[in-house]
Amino acid sequence: MKRISHTALYVFILLASFLILSPEKTIAQTELLPNDTSQNAGQAQEPVWAPDSLGRRNPRGTIEGFIAAVADENYVKAGMYLRLDSALKKNQKKENLARSLQQLLDKDGNILPYPMISDDASGILDDNLGPNLEKIGTASINSEEFDLILERTEGPDGGPLWLFSSETIQRVPILVEKAPIAPLIDKLSPKSLEGKKWGGVPVPHWFGAICLLIITYFIAWGITNFILLLIPFGYRKAKTEPTLGIVKAFALPIRLYITIWLFTIAMQEAGISIILRQRFSSLTVMVAIVAVMLLFWQLLEVSTRFFERRLVHHGNQAGVSAILFLRRSAKVALIILGIILILDNFGFDVTTGLAALGIGGIALALGAQKTMENFVGSVTLIADQPVRVGDFCKVGDVMGTVEQIGMRSTRIRTLDRTIVTIPNGEFSSQKIENFAHRDRFWFHPIFNLRIETTTDQIRYLLVELRSILYAHPKVDPSPARVRFIEVGTEALKLEVFAYINTLNNDEYLEIQEDLYLRMLDVITASGTGLAMPSQRLYITRDPGVSPERTAEAGEQVKRWREAGDMQLPNFSSERIDSLRNTIPYPPEGSVFKNNS
Repeated sequence: MKRISHTALYVFILLASFLILSPEKTIAQTELLPNDTSQNAGQAQEPVWAPDSLGRRNPRGTIEGFIAAVADENYVKAGMYLRLDSALKKNQKKENLARSLQQLLDKDGNILPYPMISDDASGILDDNLGPNLEKIGTASINSEEFDLILERTEGPDGGPLWLFSSETIQRVPILVEKAPIAPLIDKLSPKSLEGKKWGGVPVPHWFGAICLLIITYFIAWGITNFILLLIPFGYRKAKTEPTLGIVKAFALPIRLYITIWLFTIAMQEAGISIILRQRFSSLTVMVAIVAVMLLFWQLLEVSTRFFERRLVHHGNQAGVSAILFLRRSAKVALIILGIILILDNFGFDVTTGLAALGIGGIALALGAQKTMENFVGSVTLIADQPVRVGDFCKVGDVMGTVEQIGMRSTRIRTLDRTIVTIPNGEFSSQKIENFAHRDRFWFHPIFNLRIETTTDQIRYLLVELRSILYAHPKVDPSPARVRFIEVGTEALKLEVFAYINTLNNDEYLEIQEDLYLRMLDVITASGTGLAMPSQRLYITRDPGVSPERTAEAGEQVKRWREAGDMQLPNFSSERIDSLRNTIPYPPEGSVFKNNS
């Protein structure tokens, strides 16, 4: 049980390390390289040593060299990876100890995958084992588990050499003189294949490993399908989107993870040679990377599809375009990251490639500056939503209806029925006036009266024009006003300020037309008229100001004064209430009058 739990823990740590892939740790290890010039001034730089012929300059090289030596059955060479300081083992030949160590690892040992073993001359310094010790796996003797430790020693040239520590070798039993108990895989293998090896590994072990891989995959397939069947019973939302898609996204990555876990345990329990298990170690790490990348890929697909459907439902084509672009970009980033991790897993130096990729990215960013500006502008338009498709707006000097908001540009159908295409970077930086969000229309004419208009006529007009505003059912009474604002050299000016309660532009034009006609009738009834443009010279019989109507307007103002009913400078609330909705609209005689 100890062995199984340890293996499960190692596989979990393996997967988690690639999930989070902390860059800080990589940086910390890089800072320990002998030729690093970024060390503190007080620390002496470690010299660059010539490569060791056996590859023992770092822990990974030692393990790879030892496994390669025992695979070639060159136990004299394998013994060069062992350190003997114990008096108990000094009388033993190193080649016999190397053979014993191999037998121990085949039966009850486990070594970390190569990518998890440090390839730095200093090893991993934050493992709480000291600067000269490195844990590379575990072994078990009589159900007692102990760590396999490498120790950093000094070679003949003064350079570092990593060897199996004397404490580890001291615990290795001498199994050469007495044949060990045959592992399960050897008991099940046919006698015709005994003694036959391929790549230093017995042929039955190869067949056994392949069979175990197939069996563990089908077991993992059954476990994940069983879990998928149970989830809806405990969580009902698992049957609906997007939860259903998220659950399914986890199915294949978890199946691969369980396969790796079971396969690692099964190979160790079956007694598969440590040589073959180490060869499979890089493959298991690669599968773990693929599983994690696949999980992110499927989660990205599920989430973006869900938001895409919602944006399509709401008619937000710009949002759909942004989702598609972001999904493609994220997938490309995942592919690049996966390739980098897999290459690093197989021992390729990706530092130079990353540096070149960074320089290329900067060059690409500079070359695609306008494209990125337009993309950021489109994201701003989608997030802030100053306009939507179908809105009537004014952008700079362009006025029209928004027809499409794309990833690069926005198209507007102008009043001339032409299409104007504006790059989103420019669009988002301009002043945008959106008429679609208008809650009412502003009615704001200025009447220029003849200069000879009397003050009583002006008072009459102020009262009667305000009465129209207060009485009209489509005019908001607050604020609704008519003010005498200017005595000009050519005209006396009355300003009308009111809001018309409508959202439809056509209806606004109809109401505005009705108000203009009524107000012109009032101006005519007052006995004055609109001022003529001063630049026009005309010779005609000017009827002038009507004396009768002027007298009538004066009499009306006189009656208001005498009755104390002059509604100036403001109308009383009682008067406003009495006038409200007294104007028939639509007007009398309109074809819409009977329909309303």
